[in-house]
Amino acid sequence: MKQFITIIIPNYNGEQTIGKCLESVFAFPDDDREVIVVDDCSDDRSPAIIKKYPCRLIQLDKHAGASAARNAGAYRSSGNVLFFIDADCLLKEDTLSIIRKNISNHSPGTVIGGTYTPVPHDPGFFSLFQSVFINYFETKNFTDPDYVATHAMVIHTEVFRKIGGFVELFLPILEDVEFSHRLRTAGYTLLVDPELQVRHIFNYTLWKSLRNAARKTHYWIVYSLAHKDLFADSGTASRALKVSGFVWLASVLTAMLSGLSGRREVLMLLPPLWGGNLYLNWDLFRAFQKARDMLFAFRAGMYYTVLYPAAIWVGVCRGLMQYHVQSRLSCGKGRGHLSSGPEGK
Repeated sequence: MKQFITIIIPNYNGEQTIGKCLESVFAFPDDDREVIVVDDCSDDRSPAIIKKYPCRLIQLDKHAGASAARNAGAYRSSGNVLFFIDADCLLKEDTLSIIRKNISNHSPGTVIGGTYTPVPHDPGFFSLFQSVFINYFETKNFTDPDYVATHAMVIHTEVFRKIGGFVELFLPILEDVEFSHRLRTAGYTLLVDPELQVRHIFNYTLWKSLRNAARKTHYWIVYSLAHKDLFADSGTASRALKVSGFVWLASVLTAMLSGLSGRREVLMLLPPLWGGNLYLNWDLFRAFQKARDMLFAFRAGMYYTVLYPAAIWVGVCRGLMQYHVQSRLSCGKGRGHLSSGPEGK
């Protein structure tokens, strides 16, 4: 017996992508699914675009954030299984069949995650880098992931409602990480199926790529410090990325020390650092090569080790400052919080 699946898509000012997303959803007929798009009070043309498709449109009265939009769709769904994706994600032909295979192979207490395709919808260097990066790290520990991401999350409706849905007054991102951790604490199983993939629309430039790295690191720091798991091997916030960041910082400090002291022998510390970083991230570099070619792998590896960590450290500094401010406020109130107001993911 087929499971009736509700596909839930939050949308906020997504006129550039929501049409492509819905085209991919309805490209393959399926009588045992419904599609709910929750518009988070957009002020662009996206609601008009959504109305062109045979989906159910729920429009929120005020901008409340992606968590509130997902909850609104989930609590008004008819399906016994929920599939969350984002408005800038495209389904593949086999997406629903892979979901149903997972549902039949696992108990209702298993929450299943997917990932991005290694090759994104848009072909630019920075978009390809990001898609390979996320695919690699989200599937690296697929049998025991730290979280499952909402860009491809499958969960039984009963489990979702029993756990209380997504926290709505939270950080602007990482609500899926908090949700996953709450599921694990409650005894549910998390699993990532590397075959369950959606094609993401990034449209990244150098600036957008670096800004995304800084922003995500910012909130990872705030969340991880609050939950005392800063050094956990957690998906895209992997230990390999963290080591790469520390190697970059150590290299910068070593070069500065050598320049200030005039002692060139200090630079002999650099080859072991770089060699260790190369060894630790070798499988990621191979994933870059597999996605396109050796030239791309070289360029992506240089970007990952030379420039990307600079944005990571900008995010670290911002996160430490925010956490310090929130800690002082929570001391005054007697309890901590991570509320940050509604903001798109």
